[in-house]
Amino acid sequence: MISKITKKLTAMAGMLLLMMPALSLAAIPKEGGISSIGAIVYNLLLPIWEAFIGFAIVAFIIAGFKFLTAQGNPAELSIARKAVIWGMVGVTVAILGFSIQDIIEKNLTGTNYWSQQ
Repeated sequence: MISKITKKLTAMAGMLLLMMPALSLAAIPKEGGISSIGAIVYNLLLPIWEAFIGFAIVAFIIAGFKFLTAQGNPAELSIARKAVIWGMVGVTVAILGFSIQDIIEKNLTGTNYWSQQ
């Protein structure tokens, strides 16, 4: 079972990596353009963020099924509990990773991508 999930996740990660060149060659509008590196980073990370949200939802659904199929077995409940904990850790790290550029830019310059809109 784990090997099937690992294969699927590896395939999805590979597909995401194959899409990266298309994302980096996205058209920049001629009028105005993108005004900061933060805006470029944001525009590149947005599709990755959306894919992560899908992965997080699937991970929590799988953890929920683990709880349901544990049927009171302490070992299985422990595995399900760890899946939920690591899922929350992953979501926290992803949120910090997505917002770290904005936090650093805000602290160094006093402005960020959102205040430039």
